[in-house]
Amino acid sequence: QVQLVESGGGVVQPGGSLRLSCTASGRIYTINIMGWYRQPPGKQRELVATHNTFGIATYGDAVKGRFSISRDTDKKSVILQMNSLGPEDTGVYYCRLTEAGYTHWGQGTQVTVSS
Repeated sequence: QVQLVESGGGVVQPGGSLRLSCTASGRIYTINIMGWYRQPPGKQRELVATHNTFGIATYGDAVKGRFSISRDTDKKSVILQMNSLGPEDTGVYYCRLTEAGYTHWGQGTQVTVSS
């Protein structure tokens, strides 16, 4: 069974940075997409960034130029570097893995941007 473990959330002041990490365990199909989605308070879940096993990264419009996603060489971990954070980036950040027609979600980690 695939499990996703997230870490790195917390409270940061506007303009600050945070780094989120997600590690997958279990049997994972070689070709997959790992990434991050977020759910701001009172809003729907939205794309932050994804990274597939071919090295292609995709970003949501709201984070382009500020966030960067990367994967470890083992392809089982994904890192989200978040810079120039603003209050609009507050929300629960979820790791997601899509592979072989299945979608797996992590439990989420809270990111709060506040002065």
